[in-house]
Amino acid sequence: MKKYLIGWLFVALVFSNLCVAQTEDEEMRWFTIDSLNTGLDEPPEEVQRQTPRESVRSFLQLTRQQDFEAAAHLLNLSDLSAAEQREKGSELARQLAAVLRRGEWIDTSDLSGRQDAAIVDPSGNHPRAGQPRRNLKLASLRAEEQSYDIRLARYRVGEENPVWLITPESLTSLPLLYEEYGPSWLEKQVPQRFKSTFGRLQIWEWIAIPIFLLGVGLVGWLVHRLVGLVARWLPSGSPSIFAGEIRLPMALVAMTLVARTLLNSVVSFSAVATTSFRILLIAILAWGIGMIALRFVDVLLLKVKRHLVGEIDDTKHRDERKLLTSLYALRRGIILMTVVAVIIYILSQITLFETLGITLLASASILTVLLGIAGQAVLGNILASFQVSLAKPIRIGDLIVFEGQWCYVEGIFYTFIRLRTWDERRLVVPVQYFTSKPFQNLSVKSAKMYRMIELSLHLNADIECLRERFKEFAEAEKNVVEHHKLSCFVTAQTETVQKVSFYLMTSEPFAGWEAEMNVREKLLAFIRDNHPEWWPREVVVASPHDIARGEMPPPSG
Repeated sequence: MKKYLIGWLFVALVFSNLCVAQTEDEEMRWFTIDSLNTGLDEPPEEVQRQTPRESVRSFLQLTRQQDFEAAAHLLNLSDLSAAEQREKGSELARQLAAVLRRGEWIDTSDLSGRQDAAIVDPSGNHPRAGQPRRNLKLASLRAEEQSYDIRLARYRVGEENPVWLITPESLTSLPLLYEEYGPSWLEKQVPQRFKSTFGRLQIWEWIAIPIFLLGVGLVGWLVHRLVGLVARWLPSGSPSIFAGEIRLPMALVAMTLVARTLLNSVVSFSAVATTSFRILLIAILAWGIGMIALRFVDVLLLKVKRHLVGEIDDTKHRDERKLLTSLYALRRGIILMTVVAVIIYILSQITLFETLGITLLASASILTVLLGIAGQAVLGNILASFQVSLAKPIRIGDLIVFEGQWCYVEGIFYTFIRLRTWDERRLVVPVQYFTSKPFQNLSVKSAKMYRMIELSLHLNADIECLRERFKEFAEAEKNVVEHHKLSCFVTAQTETVQKVSFYLMTSEPFAGWEAEMNVREKLLAFIRDNHPEWWPREVVVASPHDIARGEMPPPSG
């Protein structure tokens, strides 16, 4: 007897556990309710509610066809009485359709096509892969500085098949969202025949968007012209330069502000257009403000440069050229910080448009990788420019010899270095290329430079006389300095000539070149006018046999 009793108890326990497990399993798969939309008629055949994808796709198609009574069957109206369901069901469907169309672009292909909405992850990396879900977030919208979710849930009445519907909690916040995302004043004036859908937009939107862009562009053009006129009216100097430099950024900022005002209060497009416009406007506004700030910094640097340094060459004091180089490095640092700030601001604003913003960023991932690969040279130049700014192998105003050309360093930028040649040409050299090539910096410590004049003269030339004349001519040149270093030597000799070298110290390379030419001309003129016999000449030595035959004259002297 006890054995039978124990057996029955064991069976009852197993059955109880199975029932509890089944109940828990059902609670994981759906919400169990007693009744569903009793105030509505039976749902028509076109209402599909078995999977999240079917439910949302069916709702969008029915509302696009203006069949809001059928679309109401895709809402859970349990919080309303039967009479209120009949009265308000179609209106709530219409409002929800308007909110979804303008508030957030929903791609139904992103929704689960399974009845249990389980996450399918072949890689097995997702922590909830294969687990059923009964509640999904369809959209997240903001109104009055608060976020409201539109959610989709799975419900089952008795033994009927479970269905996916918009939750009652989502419908509670619908009036507030409709006030924020409902049709604009302009859309209310559009005839109904232009509200049919063509592609992802309505017909009236295909007409209004080009007009919208044209109007915004006209505002930008007017602002550009107005700022240009202001730049011409201002007196010459920093204000006029600043006004002239910010014409385009000011036009872009004005365009974005006008466009955002129109989107907020006058016209409202579908979510795919509105969200794309808002993201683009955020990027343009941030870029425009950043450019205005950079132009302001540029004008300040220009004013400082003109006040402290003046013309860019190596005649300025070394500390002044070092200061100018540091100012350019500061400019690049400000540009980098501005770019980072703009990117952070844009990304923080894009989070307001989670679905479309993330979709757009994800769809651009391949392009980002390609741009990263293509931008390796740019990144290398930027890093090289910072290396030049920190190590300072060159400074603004230094005189260098680069690839055989004498140049002044006129500017050190992010990706290139601008050099001014002696004949006023400009060489634009990539920073990475410049740092990989050897160059001479003639101004690294001092602009002073030794110059050498070399003359080939006859062996009977009087070196002491030439030395005295050289010192006289060199001391007369204002660009020759340190007269105690003037020197003259015979540096080479052959059977017929001797090479005489003259050395002089000049204040800076270009002035030294001019001084060298002047001294050379004076030495040549002195020899020509006073001692022409010092010029090299061919000496012919004849043998006695040749002289006896009369074939060659006897050697002179």
